[in-house]
Amino acid sequence: MNKEISAVLKNNMDHLNSELNTDKNFDIIYRTLKIADRQAGFYFIDGFVKDDIMEKVLEFFYGIKAEEMAKDMHAFSHQFLPYVEVDILDNWNAVVTNILSGVLCLFIDGYDSCLAIDCRTYPMRSVEEPEKDKTLRGSRDGFVETVVFNTALIRRRIRSPKLSVEMLQVGKSSRTDVVVCSMDDRVDTQFLERMKDRIKAIQVDSLTMNQESLAECLYHRKWFNPFPKLKHTERPDTAASALLEGNIIILVDNSPSAMILPTSIFDIVEEADDYYFPPVTGTYLRLSRFVITLMTYLLTPLFLLLMQNPEWIPQGFAFIVIKDEINIPILAQFLILELAIDGLRLASLNTPNV
Repeated sequence: MNKEISAVLKNNMDHLNSELNTDKNFDIIYRTLKIADRQAGFYFIDGFVKDDIMEKVLEFFYGIKAEEMAKDMHAFSHQFLPYVEVDILDNWNAVVTNILSGVLCLFIDGYDSCLAIDCRTYPMRSVEEPEKDKTLRGSRDGFVETVVFNTALIRRRIRSPKLSVEMLQVGKSSRTDVVVCSMDDRVDTQFLERMKDRIKAIQVDSLTMNQESLAECLYHRKWFNPFPKLKHTERPDTAASALLEGNIIILVDNSPSAMILPTSIFDIVEEADDYYFPPVTGTYLRLSRFVITLMTYLLTPLFLLLMQNPEWIPQGFAFIVIKDEINIPILAQFLILELAIDGLRLASLNTPNV
């Protein structure tokens, strides 16, 4: 793969046919055509290329005359390719990665480089409101599985040149696109560089579970610590708000949510409704949610402690004492109840809407 791109079209096509196994993979398509007086060949993935754009590009190619041909690929792209997303590639690693990502790659006999035309389109669902992060007020759009659309949803809300969107790749086989978003004038630069170094240092074959696999690689969790180290959101407005507060947003291709870091327990119990309501109402909602969160962690063990030590129960709460005969220990009853609730939750997740 370190071999340089040849100026002979046949050598380049033989190398790519061998590298991509085009005789075996039906969806990797290559075509040959004639541009002016030179032979040319292009490769693309079936299902990723926009047909209408390809027709327009080929019309320009067929209209080129022999005496008009440029001396190199750079001049050719500027002179004869009136398309927005075009790049010149001069190494095989970049060529193979672009082809497998859906980019159309063109080789012309006599040019020792490749012309990458990004006319791809991905299958995707609409940017509908996420089921988990619904709000009473505010926008109704949400992240999708295509990372380019997710960055566009953030750019739509933050029209500042200080917003940086850097793309990295993780995984030897998957080469998954990972995007790191930050505000240059608000982010902690040392923390940002440390996160990017961690992402670049990840040595895995693929991010099998997308975002969760990346989170496990970034933060090696202790088994006895159940608390999350990252906040996840499927709402672009929440991600944009976090960026403006100086946080870092990490987007992973094929994942419809964003990772927000650093984070704290106060950030995790936040919701978008806290900001869409007036300050008094939003503050009340946040405080009530925080109190209820604490109660879910403390109420059960406190109740068990009081049942083991009835003399500690205040007189006003004497009604909580269990006076009937206990056949099953209280701790076992709570564990059975917890298991039953988890079973109901799993049943609701796996039951069709009908």
